[in-house]
Amino acid sequence: MSKLKITLVKSVIDRPVTQKRVVEALGLKKTNRTKVHNDAPHIRGMINKVKHLLKVEEVNE
Repeated sequence: MSKLKITLVKSVIDRPVTQKRVVEALGLKKTNRTKVHNDAPHIRGMINKVKHLLKVEEVNE
């Protein structure tokens, strides 16, 4: 199963509350922090919501 390496590259300051909650739900708290998640449809949907704030890379196990 492939995984996604998600990095927050822009701040959530002055963003709508919904975008802040999505970033927090992805487990990202500060800029330049990275989390690895399984590639799943609900994770992809969250990424699409805030793709302008993130850098996403595919990681093979």
